[in-house]
This record gives sequence, C-alpha cells and structure tokens, in this order.
Amino acid sequence: MTTNETEAGEKMERLNANLAKVEALSLKLADVMSRHKPLRNELNSPEPEVFLNAASAYWQGMLDNPGKVLENQLDLWSKSVKGFVDAQNMMLKGQFAAPQDDTPTDRRFSHPLWKSHPYFNLLKQQYMRNAQAIQTAVSELEGLAPKDKQRIDYFSQQIIDMMSPTNFLGTNPEALERAVETEGQSLVDGLENLISDLDANNGELLVKLADESAFEIGGNIATAPGKVVYRCRMYELLQFSPSTETVYETPLVIFPPWINKYYILDLKEQNSLIRWAVAQGYTVFVVSWVNPDRSLADVGLDDYIEEGFLDAIAQVKEITAQPQVNVVGYCIAGTTMHLTLSLMKQRGDESVKSATFFTTLTDFGDQGEFTPFLQDDFIDGIDEEIEEEGVLRSFIMQRTFSFLRSNDLIYTPAIKSYMMGEAPPAFDLLFWNGDGSGLPGKMAHQYLRDLCQSNKFVGEGLELCGETLKISDVDIPTCSVTCETDHIARWKDCYHGYQQTKSRSKTFIVSQSGHIAGIVNPPSKKKYGHYTNSKLSLSADEWMEEATFHEGSWWPRWDTWLSKKSGKQVEARVPGTVTHPAICDAPGEYVRKKALK
Repeated sequence: MTTNETEAGEKMERLNANLAKVEALSLKLADVMSRHKPLRNELNSPEPEVFLNAASAYWQGMLDNPGKVLENQLDLWSKSVKGFVDAQNMMLKGQFAAPQDDTPTDRRFSHPLWKSHPYFNLLKQQYMRNAQAIQTAVSELEGLAPKDKQRIDYFSQQIIDMMSPTNFLGTNPEALERAVETEGQSLVDGLENLISDLDANNGELLVKLADESAFEIGGNIATAPGKVVYRCRMYELLQFSPSTETVYETPLVIFPPWINKYYILDLKEQNSLIRWAVAQGYTVFVVSWVNPDRSLADVGLDDYIEEGFLDAIAQVKEITAQPQVNVVGYCIAGTTMHLTLSLMKQRGDESVKSATFFTTLTDFGDQGEFTPFLQDDFIDGIDEEIEEEGVLRSFIMQRTFSFLRSNDLIYTPAIKSYMMGEAPPAFDLLFWNGDGSGLPGKMAHQYLRDLCQSNKFVGEGLELCGETLKISDVDIPTCSVTCETDHIARWKDCYHGYQQTKSRSKTFIVSQSGHIAGIVNPPSKKKYGHYTNSKLSLSADEWMEEATFHEGSWWPRWDTWLSKKSGKQVEARVPGTVTHPAICDAPGEYVRKKALK
C-alpha cells in the first residue's frame, strides 16, 4: 500500500468517526428540542387573514389582467429552462464550467464555486430567478391596504432569504469544502455550537454572535472608574471619577435605553463616550437600569418617569448641590425623557437646563420597518405573552431586531457557526448586543399601544402621572443627534417628531452610519462625518439637501453646544457624598444581571 493510499485511508477513518459523532450529537439535539416551549403562533407570523387577503388580491389581479400574470410566469419558465439548457450545453461540450451569469452581485454567493461550478451556479441563478418572480408578484398586488402590502412584502422577503441555497449544507459549496478539509470535524463543531445555543435559550434558536468568554463586565468592558452612589428598585446611579482638576458646575445625567445595558457608551477606553465626556470636564452620572423580573410586571411608563428620571435628577441635584442638570436620553430613554420634560413643564419644575436626544423617536406616524410587528395580531400576542410571563422577554425583542437584518444577523452567523463550525468572534459590540434586558409587562404594553400604535404623544396627548403629556410642552434648549442609516429610529422620523417641540433653541445633527456606530463615533477614529442645518422648518428631504457636511465625529460639536449650558468651572467632584456614600465600584450590580429566558 502506498503512502498516499495510507493517508487516504486514515482520512476516511477520521471522516467516518466524525460522522458517527454527528449521529450521536443528533440524538442530543433531539433531546434539547424536546424541552423546547414554542412561542405562541401570534409572535411567529401574522394572522391568516393577511395571507388570505394577499391571495385574493393575486387571483383578482389574474382575473382582471390574466395576460400580465401569465407573462410574468412565462418569463420565469423561459429563464429557468434556458438556464438549465445552457448548463447542459456546457457539459455536452465537455466543459466543466458554468454558463454566462448575469445575476447581480450578492455577498452571500462570494465563494468562487458559485460562479464557476455548473451545479452550484445553476442553483444560484435559479434561486435568484425565483426570488425576482416572488418580488415582482408582490409588488404588483393591488387592492391591499398599505400596511397589509408592507407586511406581505416583508414576510415574502423573509421566505426568500430563508430559502437561499447558502443556508443548506447540501447546497453550500463552502461548507461542503470545509467538511471535506476537516474530515467532518467542522460538522461536529457546528452541531455542538447549535446544541449549545439551543440549550442556552430553552430550545429557542438564537445564534450566538460573540464569544462571551472573551469579555468581563468591569474587567475589559465597562471599565470607566466610578462609584454607585444610589440604588433603588428601578436603577443604580453611577457617578464617574473626574480626570480633570476642575469641572463644569452643571452635572450631566445620561439615561441609556433599558432594552440594553448602559455600557454601549463604555465598551472600551478608545470609544467610551463616558470617558470622553469626563475628559472634557463634565461631572458624568449614568443611570444603570435594573433588568426586570416578574416582580416588576406592574411597572409602567409612569414609574420610569417618577421613580427613574425624576428621582435620578433629584439625586444628582442633591449630590452636586446644583439647582439644574443637563440630561441625555438615548433611544427609548430619549422618548421617555420627552414625556418627562412635558410633565416637568406642567408641574413648573425647571430642574433640567438642557436635553440631548440620541436616536429618539416621538412621532410614530410612520412605523417604518417595524410595521409588520406593530399591528394588532402581533401586539395581541405580546399582550398574552406579558400576561403570562410578567415581562416581555429579551430574546423576543432580540429576535425581532435580528429579522430586520436576517441575512446579516441570523443566516450568515448561523452558517459560520453551525455549518462551518467556527467559534463566534470576540467582538465587544456584538457581546453587548446579546446582553439584553427584558421590559416590564405594563411598560411594554403602554409603549406599544399608546406610543407606537396610537401615537398619542404627538396627537391628543398621553395620560401619565396625572397629566396629559404632549410634545408641544417641551420648550427647553435641546439637541437631537440622529443617524443616517439607522433602521430602528430613522432620522427622518426623528426629525418629524423633533420639529413638533416648542423649544426656541434647537440643534439637529445627522451622523453618518447607524443606530450604534453613528453615536459611538469617537473623534480619534476619524471615521464618520455628520450633517448640520439650522433651518428646522424644512421638510426632511429639504433639510438634508441644504445641510452642511462636516468631516469627523459630532462629539466635539456637541461639546461646544453643551459647554455653553454647563456654567462655570468648579473643583472636580469625587464620587459620593456624606448623604450619598459610595455603595460599590462602577459598573455596579444591576448591569451584571442577565435577562429572563
């Protein structure tokens, strides 16, 4: 027996051994799945009537204009048959090559075999033809309500994305090559990754996006030095240690969103907005929200306002002996900060000198990409979920956000982890993204029904804390920072809401990039620029047409704006006082608590 034959035999033995491991792991996978408690149907798909209406519209279109429908079908058939014939002709000519390929560039099909191998190329071209046929059929549907049309478009695209040949081992050349190269070890590793993810989420499939073992909260992320100086059932108040000899007299209080943890603003030293603000001479306080369990099921927006925002502002005023503070609200905390400012206006409370909003929606008239999830059937399902669980569990929201970018946040990571057997990357942003928080049941219901669906804050007003809150009550100096490619809080929608405040001093900024990268954009990176325009009476499109583009981060521009509202310089403040002694080091305890599964 030759050396090559011996090596080939050993490789086959290793391959067979790994395939046997795959069979054993399959039994373990079945055991994990047997413990899976499926989500209620309302959270997985729209009510059947949506699809029935779409089917009725399609058939009505066929009756009204059968020629057009048949033309589309014949075009698909023709291209399909032609693609098959072209591939056959190449084989008959003795050429093991793909025929001409005019399909558009798609990074899912970047592996060379998708272009050169006749089998894989035929699969790719046929998939793209089918996808185009579905998209055309949906785009030509008539007689549907706009929201139903948008939902059909969304769910049809989900089917298209799911059925990509890249998502299946037998039709993914890169995964098959890896299996052969590793003698099946990649399949073993991939199946172990799949079982681990399912086991960690009670049988629910959430692809782990980051290597969790690479990060430690308070160790190599969330490391800005400071102290917890106050704690209540709603939040811990962090006061960060100064890095300058003097500071502005007016303190800065940052309210992060409670859907995720505050340390998105303190991932590492190089991109920490908290550290940067401290270095500019601000006394920085940050609210670290509690990760709610079922005992907080009855906590509503009014509790977040009274026990969260107003209480934190009062504590900071007492700690610093200052009559006013400057505040920042990020995403949902920015929305709630608007509600708080409306309430403070009606109560005659002037504790806030200025407010800055990061990616903040207040006008929900256009629900954008969230339209499919903000209709009654889905919200009814969420109401049932929170009635049973007491909270809106984090993984439900994480799954929803992921499906808005399913190829990037679901299928591509799943392919790498489960089919290629790769470990998730050590990426701090993705680690933070997976470290979510649930929402108290009452608060989630109010936010979805009263704000997102009914849009009461910019309409007749929202009844909270014994008052009717309206955006027109907000009249203090404000700055709104939005992000150009943000798909969660689209900048144009943020702009429409911001226009409806009555502040006489308003600054509006559009940063390049998205919901996170556009905000966490330190000047040292010199990466993303930003747009400004003082004419806030223009439409959003007109505003952008006339806007001035500036290279680099918006942080220094904000510093110039904020410093003018922060008073004189005083001696730097050490965290804590006699009345508010330090409880523990930052980042505190609440930030370490994991969300309910």
